[in-house]
Amino acid sequence: MRQRNKPWADEYLQENNHIVISDPKSKKGNWSQLFNNNNPIHVEIGSGKGQFILGMAKQYPEINFIGIELAKSIIVSAVQKIEEENLANVFMLNENAIDVREMFADDEISMIYLNFSDPWPKNRHEKRRLTYGRFLEQYQDILGANGEVILKTDNRGLFEYSVVSFSQNGMNINEINVDLHAIQDETNVMTEYEEKFSAKGQPIYRCKAAFEK
Repeated sequence: MRQRNKPWADEYLQENNHIVISDPKSKKGNWSQLFNNNNPIHVEIGSGKGQFILGMAKQYPEINFIGIELAKSIIVSAVQKIEEENLANVFMLNENAIDVREMFADDEISMIYLNFSDPWPKNRHEKRRLTYGRFLEQYQDILGANGEVILKTDNRGLFEYSVVSFSQNGMNINEINVDLHAIQDETNVMTEYEEKFSAKGQPIYRCKAAFEK
Protein backbone atom coordinates (compact mmCIF):
# COMPACT_ATOMS: atom_id res chain seq x y z
CA MET A 1 0.00 0.00 0.00
CA ARG A 2 1.38 3.40 -0.95
CA GLN A 3 1.76 5.81 1.92
CA ARG A 4 0.60 9.38 1.62
CA ASN A 5 3.50 11.80 1.46
CA LYS A 6 3.99 13.86 4.61
CA PRO A 7 5.84 17.06 3.67
CA TRP A 8 6.45 17.81 7.36
CA ALA A 9 8.22 14.49 7.99
CA ASP A 10 11.79 15.79 7.55
CA GLU A 11 11.31 18.63 10.00
CA TYR A 12 9.51 16.39 12.50
CA LEU A 13 12.28 13.79 12.45
CA GLN A 14 14.92 16.47 12.95
CA GLU A 15 12.99 17.90 15.89
CA ASN A 16 12.88 14.46 17.47
CA ASN A 17 16.53 13.52 17.06
CA HIS A 18 16.48 12.27 20.64
CA ILE A 19 14.41 9.37 19.28
CA VAL A 20 15.57 9.18 15.64
CA ILE A 21 19.35 8.80 15.61
CA SER A 22 20.61 10.82 12.65
CA ASP A 23 24.08 9.24 12.25
CA PRO A 24 23.86 5.62 13.40
CA LYS A 25 27.18 4.68 11.80
CA SER A 26 28.93 6.88 14.36
CA LYS A 27 27.30 4.86 17.16
CA LYS A 28 28.64 1.54 15.92
CA GLY A 29 30.03 -0.39 18.85
CA ASN A 30 28.79 2.22 21.33
CA TRP A 31 25.03 1.75 21.42
CA SER A 32 25.13 0.78 25.09
CA GLN A 33 26.55 4.21 25.89
CA LEU A 34 23.62 5.85 24.12
CA PHE A 35 21.15 3.77 26.13
CA ASN A 36 23.28 4.45 29.20
CA ASN A 37 23.20 0.79 30.28
CA ASN A 38 24.49 -2.64 29.29
CA ASN A 39 21.12 -4.26 28.67
CA PRO A 40 20.68 -6.55 25.64
CA ILE A 41 19.93 -4.76 22.36
CA HIS A 42 17.21 -6.03 20.00
CA VAL A 43 16.80 -4.72 16.45
CA GLU A 44 13.72 -4.74 14.25
CA ILE A 45 14.36 -4.32 10.52
CA GLY A 46 11.33 -2.73 8.87
CA SER A 47 9.46 -1.28 11.85
CA GLY A 48 6.60 0.27 9.91
CA LYS A 49 4.40 2.45 12.11
CA GLY A 50 6.03 1.13 15.26
CA GLN A 51 3.30 -0.89 16.94
CA PHE A 52 5.55 -3.92 17.47
CA ILE A 53 8.67 -2.16 18.72
CA LEU A 54 6.67 0.12 20.98
CA GLY A 55 4.82 -2.85 22.45
CA MET A 56 8.06 -4.74 22.99
CA ALA A 57 9.76 -1.74 24.62
CA LYS A 58 6.85 -1.41 27.06
CA GLN A 59 6.67 -5.14 27.76
CA TYR A 60 10.42 -5.55 28.27
CA PRO A 61 11.88 -2.44 29.95
CA GLU A 62 15.04 -4.42 30.73
CA ILE A 63 15.83 -4.70 26.99
CA ASN A 64 16.94 -1.94 24.61
CA PHE A 65 15.24 -1.74 21.20
CA ILE A 66 16.25 -0.18 17.90
CA GLY A 67 13.79 0.02 15.02
CA ILE A 68 14.91 0.58 11.44
CA GLU A 69 12.48 2.03 8.88
CA LEU A 70 13.42 3.68 5.58
CA ALA A 71 10.15 5.39 4.64
CA LYS A 72 9.91 8.81 6.30
CA SER A 73 6.14 8.97 5.81
CA ILE A 74 5.85 5.77 7.87
CA ILE A 75 8.52 6.15 10.54
CA VAL A 76 6.96 9.41 11.77
CA SER A 77 4.03 7.39 13.13
CA ALA A 78 6.43 5.24 15.15
CA VAL A 79 8.25 8.30 16.48
CA GLN A 80 4.96 9.89 17.53
CA LYS A 81 4.01 6.76 19.49
CA ILE A 82 7.39 6.61 21.24
CA GLU A 83 7.29 10.32 22.05
CA GLU A 84 3.83 10.00 23.60
CA GLU A 85 4.94 7.08 25.79
CA ASN A 86 8.23 8.81 26.74
CA LEU A 87 10.16 5.55 26.57
CA ALA A 88 13.90 5.55 27.25
CA ASN A 89 14.68 2.06 25.92
CA VAL A 90 13.89 2.52 22.23
CA PHE A 91 15.44 4.46 19.37
CA MET A 92 14.51 4.63 15.69
CA LEU A 93 16.73 4.78 12.62
CA ASN A 94 15.52 6.28 9.34
CA GLU A 95 17.94 4.19 7.33
CA ASN A 96 18.25 1.58 4.60
CA ALA A 97 19.31 -1.66 6.28
CA ILE A 98 21.19 -2.87 3.20
CA ASP A 99 24.20 -3.63 5.42
CA VAL A 100 23.55 -3.56 9.17
CA ARG A 101 27.26 -4.07 9.81
CA GLU A 102 27.73 -0.39 9.01
CA MET A 103 25.66 0.49 12.09
CA PHE A 104 26.41 -2.32 14.55
CA ALA A 105 29.65 -3.93 15.67
CA ASP A 106 30.35 -7.65 15.89
CA ASP A 107 28.36 -9.34 18.66
CA GLU A 108 26.64 -6.06 19.63
CA ILE A 109 23.07 -7.27 19.08
CA SER A 110 21.14 -9.99 20.91
CA MET A 111 18.06 -10.34 18.68
CA ILE A 112 16.88 -9.41 15.19
CA TYR A 113 13.19 -9.24 14.27
CA LEU A 114 11.99 -9.53 10.68
CA ASN A 115 8.27 -8.80 10.80
CA PHE A 116 6.19 -9.09 7.61
CA SER A 117 9.10 -8.22 5.37
CA ASP A 118 8.52 -7.73 1.66
CA PRO A 119 8.46 -11.32 0.28
CA TRP A 120 9.89 -10.35 -3.13
CA PRO A 121 8.18 -13.40 -4.69
CA LYS A 122 9.83 -13.26 -8.12
CA ASN A 123 12.94 -15.40 -8.48
CA ARG A 124 14.95 -12.52 -9.96
CA HIS A 125 14.39 -10.57 -6.74
CA GLU A 126 15.65 -13.31 -4.42
CA LYS A 127 18.69 -11.28 -3.36
CA ARG A 128 16.39 -8.59 -1.94
CA ARG A 129 14.77 -10.92 0.59
CA LEU A 130 15.94 -10.16 4.11
CA THR A 131 16.58 -13.86 4.71
CA TYR A 132 18.83 -14.24 1.65
CA GLY A 133 22.30 -15.55 2.43
CA ARG A 134 24.04 -12.18 2.05
CA PHE A 135 21.82 -10.68 4.75
CA LEU A 136 22.24 -13.69 7.03
CA GLU A 137 26.01 -13.24 6.87
CA GLN A 138 25.53 -9.72 8.21
CA TYR A 139 23.26 -10.91 10.99
CA GLN A 140 25.79 -13.54 11.98
CA ASP A 141 28.45 -10.87 12.46
CA ILE A 142 26.42 -8.50 14.63
CA LEU A 143 24.63 -11.13 16.71
CA GLY A 144 26.24 -12.21 19.94
CA ALA A 145 26.28 -15.70 21.42
CA ASN A 146 22.78 -17.25 21.55
CA GLY A 147 21.41 -14.35 19.45
CA GLU A 148 18.37 -15.19 17.37
CA VAL A 149 16.68 -14.09 14.17
CA ILE A 150 12.90 -14.18 14.56
CA LEU A 151 10.80 -14.09 11.40
CA LYS A 152 7.05 -13.50 11.32
CA THR A 153 5.10 -13.41 8.09
CA ASP A 154 1.76 -14.21 6.51
CA ASN A 155 3.50 -15.25 3.28
CA ARG A 156 4.01 -19.01 3.16
CA GLY A 157 6.41 -18.76 0.25
CA LEU A 158 8.74 -16.43 2.14
CA PHE A 159 8.40 -18.55 5.25
CA GLU A 160 9.38 -21.77 3.50
CA TYR A 161 12.22 -20.03 1.65
CA SER A 162 13.52 -18.56 4.90
CA VAL A 163 13.50 -21.85 6.79
CA VAL A 164 15.59 -23.40 4.02
CA SER A 165 17.88 -20.38 3.83
CA PHE A 166 18.44 -20.44 7.60
CA SER A 167 19.40 -24.11 7.45
CA GLN A 168 21.64 -23.74 4.40
CA ASN A 169 23.52 -20.89 6.04
CA GLY A 170 24.47 -22.77 9.18
CA MET A 171 21.69 -21.69 11.49
CA ASN A 172 19.94 -23.87 14.04
CA ILE A 173 16.16 -23.79 13.80
CA ASN A 174 14.73 -23.25 17.29
CA GLU A 175 11.07 -22.92 16.29
CA ILE A 176 8.88 -23.52 13.26
CA ASN A 177 5.28 -22.46 13.76
CA VAL A 178 2.77 -22.49 10.90
CA ASP A 179 -0.13 -21.06 12.92
CA LEU A 180 1.27 -18.74 15.58
CA HIS A 181 -2.03 -17.55 16.99
CA ALA A 182 -3.29 -21.09 17.48
CA ILE A 183 -0.78 -21.60 20.30
CA GLN A 184 -1.98 -18.42 22.07
CA ASP A 185 1.50 -17.16 22.91
CA GLU A 186 0.81 -14.46 25.49
CA THR A 187 4.27 -12.95 24.97
CA ASN A 188 3.61 -12.32 21.28
CA VAL A 189 3.36 -8.64 20.37
CA MET A 190 1.44 -8.10 17.14
CA THR A 191 2.33 -5.73 14.35
CA GLU A 192 -0.24 -3.70 12.44
CA TYR A 193 -0.08 -6.17 9.55
CA GLU A 194 -0.39 -9.13 11.89
CA GLU A 195 -3.62 -7.80 13.37
CA LYS A 196 -5.00 -7.13 9.91
CA PHE A 197 -4.14 -10.52 8.42
CA SER A 198 -5.10 -12.60 11.45
CA ALA A 199 -8.48 -10.85 11.60
CA LYS A 200 -9.09 -12.20 8.10
CA GLY A 201 -8.31 -15.72 9.26
CA GLN A 202 -4.90 -15.92 7.61
CA PRO A 203 -2.33 -18.03 9.49
CA ILE A 204 0.74 -16.26 10.82
CA TYR A 205 4.03 -18.10 10.44
CA ARG A 206 6.95 -17.74 12.84
CA CYS A 207 10.46 -19.13 12.75
CA LYS A 208 13.29 -18.66 15.24
CA ALA A 209 16.84 -19.44 14.19
CA ALA A 210 20.30 -18.92 15.65
CA PHE A 211 23.93 -19.25 14.68
CA GLU A 212 26.31 -21.33 16.74
CA LYS A 213 28.98 -19.15 18.34
